[in-house]
Amino acid sequence: MKQTASFISTYSADVFGVCSALFELGGMVIMHDASGCNSTYSTHDEPRWYDMESMVYISGLSEMEAIMGDDEKLISDVVRDAKMLNPNFIAVAGTPIPAMTGFDFEAAASVIEARTGIPSFGFATAGMETYIKGAGMALEAVVRRFAKRDIKRTERLSCNILGLTPLDFSINGEDKSVAERLRSSGFEPNVPLAMGCRFEELQRLGAAHVNLVVSAAGIPAARALESIFGTPYVLGLPAAGEYSKRLISRLRSAANSGASHEKQTLLGQDACKTRGGIAVIGEGVRSLALAEAIKLDTGKDACVVCAAEDNAPYLRRCDICAPDEDDIIEAISSADTVIADPLFKPIVPAEKRFIPLPHEAFSGRIFRKDIPDLVKDLGAVIKLL
Repeated sequence: MKQTASFISTYSADVFGVCSALFELGGMVIMHDASGCNSTYSTHDEPRWYDMESMVYISGLSEMEAIMGDDEKLISDVVRDAKMLNPNFIAVAGTPIPAMTGFDFEAAASVIEARTGIPSFGFATAGMETYIKGAGMALEAVVRRFAKRDIKRTERLSCNILGLTPLDFSINGEDKSVAERLRSSGFEPNVPLAMGCRFEELQRLGAAHVNLVVSAAGIPAARALESIFGTPYVLGLPAAGEYSKRLISRLRSAANSGASHEKQTLLGQDACKTRGGIAVIGEGVRSLALAEAIKLDTGKDACVVCAAEDNAPYLRRCDICAPDEDDIIEAISSADTVIADPLFKPIVPAEKRFIPLPHEAFSGRIFRKDIPDLVKDLGAVIKLL
C-alpha cells in the first residue's frame, strides 16, 4: 500500500512514454488495452495531439480475448491496418491487462514484422511505472534499429540531444532553446531525439561527436550510442547562467577525450551539504541541473527529490529518489523552500515556501501556460528564491 497516493497526482505512465517518444517518427503505435488509455493519453499526456498527425491507436482488447489469450486477433488487426497505412515502423506497447495475462510483446512484434516486412517492436510496459522507463525503452530501440552503422563523424563539432519529449519539455519552445544554446556555443545540433525529429534523421545519430542527455529518458539511448559508435555523453540541461557555461565546457571536453560523464553533477558529490534549504521535486536530470544552477547563481544549497525514478545513480549524495508520496513527504520535511509542480502543494506544509514549477508529465495541460523555458529564462525561478 506504500505506493498509494492520497493527496498528489501520478506521473504519466510508461506506456504513454513509449507513445510520446515515438509520436513524431511516422510509426504506427498500438496500446494493447481494452479502452480508456488512448483517451487519457490524448487528453492529458500528449500536447501535440490536436496539431500534429500521428498513428497512435488502441487495440480494443475484449474481456474474452484477454481471458482466452486470442493473440491472433491483435496481430491480424495490426497487419491489416499496417498494410493500408504503410508506417515507418510498428510498435505495440502494454497496459495492465496484458501484463497480468502474460502477453508476449516481443513474440507478437516478431510475427507482425514477418507478415508485414515492416520493422516492429514490442514493449512490455504495464502502465505501472513512469513515463521515463517507457520513453527510455522506445528511444533505445529506435537507436539500435535505425542508426546507420557505416557513418562518419560530421566535419563540424556536433551534438545529439537525447531525451526530448513534451512530457518533460512541454511545447513552449524549450527544446528549440536547447538546440540554439548549443549552436551559439559552437556545437552543431545533429539529431534531436525525438521532438522535432524526422524518421530519416535517425540514420545519422552516429555522426555526432558527443551526446547531450537532457532527461533521464535519454540515458538508455546514450548508452546504446556509446556501445555502437563510441560516442561519449554528458547529462544536463544548458539552462542560462554559470551552470550552462560549465556544462558546455564538459560537453567539449567529452567530445575531445571520448570519455562519457555518467555522473551529472558539475559541482561535486558534496556540493549540497544537507537536505535543508531548497528542495527541488521532479525528474532527476532537469531537477539536478536546476539545483546546481541555483547554487552557482545564488550560493544557496538545493537538494533534489527525484520523484519520477526509483533509481538515479547520477544524483549527488545529498539527493534522494522518492517515488512514493510518503517518501516525498519525509524528504522535504527539513526543507525551507520547495520547488515543484503545483499538484505537489497539498503535501507541502503551510509554513514552508512553495514555488510552483509545472511539469507536463505530472499535471498535464492544467498549468501548461505557466511552464517556463528554463534554458532561456532560468531567472523565472531564481528571482522567486
